Amino acid sequence: MTTEVLDRFAAARAVADAVLYEGYVLYPYRASSRKNQIRWQFGVLTPRAFSEADGSERWSMRTECLIDPGLVSQLSIRIRCLQVQHRAVEVADDDGGFVPVDSVEIEGRPYVEWDEAVDQVVDLTRLNLLPGDETTLGESFTFTGGESTELIPSSGGGVAARIRRSRQPVEGRVNVVARPADGDGSFLKVTVTVENVTGWSGTSARRDDVMGHSLVAVHTMLAVDGGVFVSLLDPPDAARSAAAGCSNEGAFPVLIGGGDVVLSSPIILYDCPEVAPESPGDLYDSTEIDEILALRVLTLTDDEKAEARGTDPRAAAIIDRCDDMPPEMWERLHGAVRALHPAGDRDPLPDLESEPLVEPVIEVAPWWDPEVDASVDPWSDSVSIGGVEVTKGSAVRLRPSHRSDAQDLFLDGMAATVAGVFKDVDGSQHVAVTIDDDPATEELNWQGRYLFFHPDEVDPTPDRDLGP
Repeated sequence: MTTEVLDRFAAARAVADAVLYEGYVLYPYRASSRKNQIRWQFGVLTPRAFSEADGSERWSMRTECLIDPGLVSQLSIRIRCLQVQHRAVEVADDDGGFVPVDSVEIEGRPYVEWDEAVDQVVDLTRLNLLPGDETTLGESFTFTGGESTELIPSSGGGVAARIRRSRQPVEGRVNVVARPADGDGSFLKVTVTVENVTGWSGTSARRDDVMGHSLVAVHTMLAVDGGVFVSLLDPPDAARSAAAGCSNEGAFPVLIGGGDVVLSSPIILYDCPEVAPESPGDLYDSTEIDEILALRVLTLTDDEKAEARGTDPRAAAIIDRCDDMPPEMWERLHGAVRALHPAGDRDPLPDLESEPLVEPVIEVAPWWDPEVDASVDPWSDSVSIGGVEVTKGSAVRLRPSHRSDAQDLFLDGMAATVAGVFKDVDGSQHVAVTIDDDPATEELNWQGRYLFFHPDEVDPTPDRDLGP
């Protein structure tokens, strides 16, 4: 694989790592936490026999994406995942042997039984793609099993305990097919299927029993030379038919950077995802809400922090980073105002070690404030619904549609009063309302908190008495 391709995968590495270790060690980062008893939640591929018998997990994952190829294009594919490795703790007994324990503290340092993860990478042979031609590739891979032992010395010079790490072999296969896309043969549809082909004959149906034989947090990275990937989330008009013909199972491909790299992950992302530049490091907790999680780390007791450090090296790094975070970093986490600008037109973040961070004080008025744009005023603007002009104070009845979430659907048929008619940045109008029978309406009005609906989700009821 060329340096250029490796560099492009490196550009996607921060997002890919967030996917890879999603939920690996959940806050509060301790093995004893109930939250950490159910792990390996995303992108798990179990052996086929277990998957078909149990039904709770997949054994294969399929990514389909589109390429607008040049005369000759080259495709590079990388599969990344985790291999589970069990860490057992054993203390020395008087007979010279070792006895397994859940945890032990030696010289003030805790050692905890835990399932670790080994980062695995599979790079496939590069493919030459030609417009109108079909190209296929199939490659198998094996992650070897093994066992290692780490001795923990005692203060007296002997051995107090040992750590035994063991992992089971896992076998997989990747099948790649690139062919002209359905509906428009000028595009190439690339299908990448990752399979767990590990043999499994266990009689237990417990999920925990099979994690050591599974591929975990599986995701696929693709890079193209001489062509460009087409967004499946927002395809150009010429590619809509071809994009509709792509079917992904357990994977969600999105564009990275300039469109020459795709990340297909088991977690739903938007095109061109990025880790916030203010983030000082991984937190392995879903949306990476850095400030609140970092503050929560500071609430841990010294004993809880010690257990977290003994649970996993990544957890230890989080605890140490939060404990040692300088004030300017906390200020940076507290919020940022980003102006709209062309992609790639950003100023680099300052080096905190060489220059102190000085955040400018920016007075930001709401974008809909008449002082910002006199043509927009939600308190006087109106929208025509069924021939009736609806504005602030209008009586309506809510009719949430299929676009709404479950919470909105509970409001179907309820009487409401319009608080304002808003426009979003795309010019679409939205009706802000408060529920008539909600005892919190007055408080919500005072706070400026409303429920928002599309105009076709409210029915004007001009004859309804709104009271005094």
